[in-house]
Amino acid sequence: MAKYMDKASRIYIAGHRGLVGSAILRYLKNMGYQNLICKTRVELNLLDSSAVERFFAEEKPEYVFLAAAKVGGIHANSTYPAEFIYENLTIQSNIIHQSYKNQVKKLLFLGSSCIYPKLCPQPIKEAYLLSDYLESTNEAYAVAKIAGIKMCQSYNQQYGTNFISVMPTNLYGINDNYHPENSHVLPALISRFHTSKMTQAKEIEIWGSGTPKREFLYVDDLADACFFLMMNYNNSEIINVGSGKEITIRELAMTVGDAIGYSVPLKFNSDKPDGTPRKILDVSRINKLGWHAKTSLKEGIKLAYDWYKSTL
Repeated sequence: MAKYMDKASRIYIAGHRGLVGSAILRYLKNMGYQNLICKTRVELNLLDSSAVERFFAEEKPEYVFLAAAKVGGIHANSTYPAEFIYENLTIQSNIIHQSYKNQVKKLLFLGSSCIYPKLCPQPIKEAYLLSDYLESTNEAYAVAKIAGIKMCQSYNQQYGTNFISVMPTNLYGINDNYHPENSHVLPALISRFHTSKMTQAKEIEIWGSGTPKREFLYVDDLADACFFLMMNYNNSEIINVGSGKEITIRELAMTVGDAIGYSVPLKFNSDKPDGTPRKILDVSRINKLGWHAKTSLKEGIKLAYDWYKSTL
C-alpha cells in the first residue's frame, strides 16, 4: 500500500480543540510530527468560504483531518436543527472543496454512527447507510454528515481525489463534555458518580431501565485508527471504527463506579427514555485491515476520570 504522511508533511487538523481533533493532535505530536497546522475559531472561521479559501491558498496543507463540526446531545439537536444542518454542511463543504482546489494529497472526513438508520440490524454494517429512516432527534446532523460522505465520494469519482470517510462509534475521553445533563451517557455517568462520591450520596439515579447495550471507544484509540487509515486505506467506501464490544448501561454504571471508587445502589428511572435497545458497529472491515482497539473500557474510564478531575 502507498505510504503517506512523512514527518515533514504539512498536516491540517480542522477542529483541533474538540474531543476527536485534540486526540489526533496529541497522537501526531507523540509520533514526532511537527508540521501541524491548527487554527482556532477566532483565527479561522470555517463558515466563511473566503477565509477558508485564503487559508488553503496560503498554508497549502498536504493532508487534512476534518474533525471540525457542530455537535451536541439530543436536546441541542432537537432545539437547534437549523444550526446543526447549516453549520456542518458549510464547514465540511468549504474544507472538502478547498482540499480539492489546492491538491491536498489525502483528506480524512469524520462522520458519526448516527448516520445509520434508527432501526438497523445489529451489528451495523457500512452497507446499511441510507437503507431506512434516520433517528428523528438528530436527523439534521446526520443528513449533514451523510452529505459530507457523498461529497467525498463524488469528488473522488469526478476529480480523482483521495478523500476517505470514517464512522466512529460512541467516543469518550480527554476534552469530552462532562456536563451532568447535556453530555453523552459515559461522561455524564463519570460526572454523576464523582459528584455522588463528593457528597456521599446513598444512591445514584440512572436514566432508563439500564438494559440497552452500547459500544464505546476511547478517543485516543480513534486517533490511532485515523492515523492507520490515513496510511493504509484508499477507498471511497465508508469504514466503521469501534471497539467491537458492547455493554449494558447497568454494567457501564457499575464499571464507572468501580473506576471512581464509589459503589452505591443504582436507582433506574424508567420514566426516562432508553433509546434504541442495541447499537454496535460491525468493525470487521477495519479489523481485517489489521487495526484493533487497544484501550479496555475500564482503563479508558480511569484515564478519562483522571483528566476530568484535573479540570475541576
